[in-house]
Amino acid sequence: MNPKRWAVLTAAVLLVTAAGIGVWAMKDNANEANEVSSEYNGHGGTFKNTLAEIDTPDPAVVYKDGYYYMTFTHNGADVMVMKSRTIDFKQAERKVVWYPDIGTNYSAELWAPEIQFLQGKWYIYFAADDGLNENHRMFALEADTDDPMGSYTFKGQVKDDTDKWAIDGLAMELNDKLYFVWSGWEGDINVQQNTYIAPMSDPLTISGPRVLLSEPDLEWEKAGGPPYINEGHSILRHNGQVHIVYSGAGSWTPFYALGMLSLKEGADPLVASNWTKAQEPILKMDEDAGVYGPGHNSFVTSPDGTEQWIVYHATTAATDGWANRKARAQKLTWDEAGKLQVGNPLSLDTAIEVPAGMGVFKAAAASADVSFDLIPSAIHTTAPLLIHYRNDTGEQLQANVSVNGEQGVNVGLPETSGTGYAYADISLAAGINEIRIAIVGGQGKIEAIELPRYEAEYASAGTQGEAEENLFSSAGGKVVVGPGEGDALRFANIQVPASGDYEIRLAAANSSGQEAELQIRVDGSGSKAKKLVFPDGKRNNYQTQSVILQLKAGKNAIILENATAEVHVDYMDILRSSAQ
Repeated sequence: MNPKRWAVLTAAVLLVTAAGIGVWAMKDNANEANEVSSEYNGHGGTFKNTLAEIDTPDPAVVYKDGYYYMTFTHNGADVMVMKSRTIDFKQAERKVVWYPDIGTNYSAELWAPEIQFLQGKWYIYFAADDGLNENHRMFALEADTDDPMGSYTFKGQVKDDTDKWAIDGLAMELNDKLYFVWSGWEGDINVQQNTYIAPMSDPLTISGPRVLLSEPDLEWEKAGGPPYINEGHSILRHNGQVHIVYSGAGSWTPFYALGMLSLKEGADPLVASNWTKAQEPILKMDEDAGVYGPGHNSFVTSPDGTEQWIVYHATTAATDGWANRKARAQKLTWDEAGKLQVGNPLSLDTAIEVPAGMGVFKAAAASADVSFDLIPSAIHTTAPLLIHYRNDTGEQLQANVSVNGEQGVNVGLPETSGTGYAYADISLAAGINEIRIAIVGGQGKIEAIELPRYEAEYASAGTQGEAEENLFSSAGGKVVVGPGEGDALRFANIQVPASGDYEIRLAAANSSGQEAELQIRVDGSGSKAKKLVFPDGKRNNYQTQSVILQLKAGKNAIILENATAEVHVDYMDILRSSAQ
């Protein structure tokens, strides 16, 4: 066990010891020599699609109170909800929250459950039938508590007076009114699916006639038909304007794509002529990227609320059909003219900057004693912890950090004039963890925590690197770095609270039969590369080696290159250097 260390960003360096943990603390003070970023919004990093390793067709994602929730078509047999602190659901909590009764008109073919928080309650809308597709109708569940992972009560069918075939329904809130939007048949024959809207008196009741908003009349919408398709609706808002994004073309084809209807600002959504239909898809297959059938999406904000993200399913082969549909995400933007910019669907090897504020786990209420649940780890590991705190007492405070109720360690929290940051090492068990931080004496406040770990498989692999799955790795993946000159791995969007020296800790396995050297540097800093040396060892025996690099407040990129032998890189941790 290493001695515990911490340092304050002043000329003085204070040292305390406690077995098993290293701690570094910094103060947010304008008079300090080191620059502390006033815009610090988390340690950043990147991720890669897909969002889950299981099939997740028809993903509906909501972000609320620090958690992402996802529903999706789960074998057509039940309703499952997944819960994660990040947009990556690979290690999410999963729970089937509702099973249908046997022998009813909603017992079979449960499609596209849509989780929504409406008027202070959680609802899940879903389509189901009695085993015959022509009997598909929309139904609703209402949560019994304020926990979307809790129990639900079946509330019956959501229907208009025609009671025709209906799927992919969801509620739209606009100007304190509710509307139901869904995909349905005009009659009783499976010729085409249209987009309908109707008013609602409450989240369970349609209160007026349906209005036809869109038919699949564009060439791209007709691909794979008949039947011709408009389905999979989602609601998008920007600068006071409301849009309905929908899926067109056969969902069983690679041509499945996203279209958009736009409502005139301030207009009545129940008047069909108030909607304008885009003539081309806003997102479609990209053979070069290996993305086929992108569709049935939802929209969700970044944790800090500054960004809009699209979550959609897609496959990796033109012949996949309804198989291998997995949720993916990417950020969307708007140009100066207010036009939506989604771009092309991203390949599975594209490193995507995480949503703004992701990885900052905020306390439900800042206080001197807080707990943070749902902290996942694929393996037992020592991980870095970054504590956000406030201490205006005029003296240093001590906080006890414990994981899963085990004996805790003490962390020094120096006095601050704003938000302070303290780094530490903690031990995480394989599975889901809970971290508790309690300030001795009950003064001061813990605001948030982070775990500034950057998984190698989520970084950009260069000419000498290749990502692979690995059950013994921190998050189930690694990057194999081959010997030779050239970039092996690029960790982008690395952010720290303050400029200064940081300990960069790299975990890697070397079973090459010889010592392996790997160079590491900060891209664009002008400083020389440093060397990491990994002794020869056993396969999947990950060792950590550290160097000190100078990082700036804001975005940094760290490059691994010029390996002398093959090494398997698991992750990179960042902590404040004690040599300040």
